[in-house]
Amino acid sequence: MSRTAGLDAAWRELFRRHRILERIEEEGRFSITAAAINEVREARLMAKFDRSAQLPPVFREHGLSILPDSRGSYVIGPFLTHRPVRYDPVRPKRLASLGLETLDESNLYSEAAVLLACCHGGLFEDLLGEKCAHTIGGRMGSGDFSFRIANTRAPNRPFTLDVHNAQVEIDAGYESRSALLLCECKNMASEELLIRQLYYPYRLWRGKVRKPVIPLFLACSNDVFHAFLCRFEDDGDYNSLALVRHGAYTFAAQGLELADAEALWRRAVPGPEPAAIPFPQANSFARVVDLLGVLWERELTRDEVTMQYEFDPRQTDYYISACQYLGLAERGRDGEGNPVCRLTEQARRILGRPYREKQLGLMEAVLRRPVFHRAFGLALRCGGVPGQGAVARVMREENLPLNQRTLDRRASTVRGWIGWLLEQCGAEDQLTLE
Repeated sequence: MSRTAGLDAAWRELFRRHRILERIEEEGRFSITAAAINEVREARLMAKFDRSAQLPPVFREHGLSILPDSRGSYVIGPFLTHRPVRYDPVRPKRLASLGLETLDESNLYSEAAVLLACCHGGLFEDLLGEKCAHTIGGRMGSGDFSFRIANTRAPNRPFTLDVHNAQVEIDAGYESRSALLLCECKNMASEELLIRQLYYPYRLWRGKVRKPVIPLFLACSNDVFHAFLCRFEDDGDYNSLALVRHGAYTFAAQGLELADAEALWRRAVPGPEPAAIPFPQANSFARVVDLLGVLWERELTRDEVTMQYEFDPRQTDYYISACQYLGLAERGRDGEGNPVCRLTEQARRILGRPYREKQLGLMEAVLRRPVFHRAFGLALRCGGVPGQGAVARVMREENLPLNQRTLDRRASTVRGWIGWLLEQCGAEDQLTLE
């Protein structure tokens, strides 16, 4: 049984054993101890879901979520615990080169490496507008506090929850003369934020220091660091998180121009469609790149990909297959015979290059596929991402083994990837995308 399936089975057993749905109908929420969860599966692995799509089906079917309310207990109810993250187009500000041998700017694939590089590169000082020091990090107790949280079943009747020394984990805290910056870091462009990861640390340190406490969500994707400076407009309201400013940073010394992409397109020689690998169904190429970055550290099982990359479980196979389609990932088995996904040698060569060469390598991997090569040619001629109908015609002419309905859906993937190619070479300033 896979980890995700086992997780769902364990929660269904707990829901049955403790009559959780009935208790929520009667009382609005249900408290459960870590000891009770441990009877079926380790609580630590059963109660952390960075994206709402990762919640077990029994939660999603009934609009429920879960939060820790002490070091040894959790509360389940119709809580609004997550919020979407929007990545508006922002031109990255260049960070000063580190000039270090032990911290490679082109190899920032772990959250620890991202935080170190951003610290030494001056990102946090730029956000704060003054010098700062790294002073906080790791696990600690939350202290005691109460808060309101939105009720998804009755928006006008929020819940009040009490927290008594729950465990919190802070990726990093940076203190300046006038503020304390608390950072939650992801080595991918997370589409959703678990507000708790900012709110619990904020409430802890808001009660400990006199200076303002500033929550920061930092997401590293494709060598760009997206910094979301936030504030809680009401300390007692979990859902009062507001975006103050979205900035972007990079160490890249030189980006790409549209002429670079066009030259690459002209010299790329498309090969045949990969045998036995389905045409990709993965609209976000940025997520493909992020998945490659996650795999840089080590090979992963399918379930580990799902959990570490915050995928909806059904998306996992789509994005692994997309990486395989490009020749950048392969499936195999680890030393114990478990099926795993790992990077190919080609992918490691590409990902280990400096930013500009890395982008060109990824673009070339896409343009070596016939449909994408022809679709990018259309983009260059028509001045934007070609329409759905034009892409579908190209796909039909390439005789892909897809029926019309499936072909139309896959055309969305082609358009998404072409849009990414144009974005990497600054084409948003030169082309008007449809």
